[in-house]
Amino acid sequence: MTKAELKTYLGDKAFYRNVAAIAIPISLQSLITIGVNMMDTIMLGKLGEVAISASSLANQFITLFQICCMGMGMGASVLTSRFWGMQNIPSLKKSVTIMYRLCSFIGLGFTLATIFAPGALMRIYTSDADVIREGIGYFRWSIPCYWLLGFSLTTTIVLRSIGQVRIPLICSIIAFFINIGANWIFIFGHFGAPAMGVQGAALGTLISRIFEFSFICGYFLFVEKKVHYRIRDVLMKCGDMVGEYMRISIPVLISDTLLGLGNNAVAMVVGRLGANFVSANAITTVTMQLSTVFIQGMSNASAIITGHTLGQGQVERAQKQGYTFLGLGAAIGLLGGVLIAAISDLVISFYDITPETKEIAEQLMLAIGFIVFFQAINSILTKGVLRGGGDTKFLMVADILFLWAASVPLGALAGLYWHLSPFLIYTCLKIDQIIKAVWCVFRLRSRKWIKKI
Repeated sequence: MTKAELKTYLGDKAFYRNVAAIAIPISLQSLITIGVNMMDTIMLGKLGEVAISASSLANQFITLFQICCMGMGMGASVLTSRFWGMQNIPSLKKSVTIMYRLCSFIGLGFTLATIFAPGALMRIYTSDADVIREGIGYFRWSIPCYWLLGFSLTTTIVLRSIGQVRIPLICSIIAFFINIGANWIFIFGHFGAPAMGVQGAALGTLISRIFEFSFICGYFLFVEKKVHYRIRDVLMKCGDMVGEYMRISIPVLISDTLLGLGNNAVAMVVGRLGANFVSANAITTVTMQLSTVFIQGMSNASAIITGHTLGQGQVERAQKQGYTFLGLGAAIGLLGGVLIAAISDLVISFYDITPETKEIAEQLMLAIGFIVFFQAINSILTKGVLRGGGDTKFLMVADILFLWAASVPLGALAGLYWHLSPFLIYTCLKIDQIIKAVWCVFRLRSRKWIKKI
């Protein structure tokens, strides 16, 4: 391979500037979101392990909806980023319209479930009566959040797909301070407010969701001029786009939803391993999210850039960029593992927990540091490059197969029947990350991931 050919695989300055311009704001936005979750956990940790467990398990169901929204948004972004590369604005608008209609329908289902069966939802994850009671209180304040979260999150993803990443970042920064301030007031009862405990955390989240919806959707529907999507466009005819949307986007929605269900199945396993394990998992999950924020940013950036490149008809360039992103994924995963090892003791020391919970948390930290290397590679390729290339149907099959045929059954056996160490239980629960990391490299090399839209 000549020096010039090697350079095309390593990428030039313009490529890395483009990646950084997209990945860094998205990563900062993810970091802010994780900061909110961490502060929630720290504040509730002052109230004991029941409070931590209740909010953590209630949020598993809310997170399932969030994952559905991510699926809807990322599925639509495969189309919107490609149409943006083509400068086909009418088709881009139709994709957004279909996404909004789908979001409304799915949001209704989650809202009704939370209104009529909050206790049943909590019993999915735990049999602890105290945790269930506190979780039901959390759910009551979360009822309006589904549509607010759904529309703001999917709109954010569309804005990213057309290169507008600053507005969502600004929104997240402001929402961070709103959420933290509201939590501090309503969890502990400052400034004359009632001390609401777990319900106070839910109310703080609701207040921040109202702001996010108003800011993001208000900007997109009334201010944004590149796409110029307006409220009247929600009623536009888009029947000619439904087939293409279903072909590309629905597999992403199904894939991400089934991944969400798989994560809920994992939560069911964890919830039955005792309050100590649940609390330790809540603590270490925040750390894992913190160490993978740039992975998320890079995944989004690789999907958007790949879509733009293919939209411009540069197939060979997209293939070479895929190898560049593979190398970046390996490097970021290695750094993530080192970061977890460096901060694990410090993070655990923030929480007022029992020695048993601390010991479990330490083992989970080790497992997360091991898994994150593989997670970085497969996330940047499967959720980024390969998805940006339109290979959504094949990715759906892979996600379903590896999660439900490997991670869920192995994790259940390891935790509920074999009673292995926390390190091995967590590794089994995340074994799909290792399998997909190997699989996606072969898929990239095959070039079959590049689909025509």
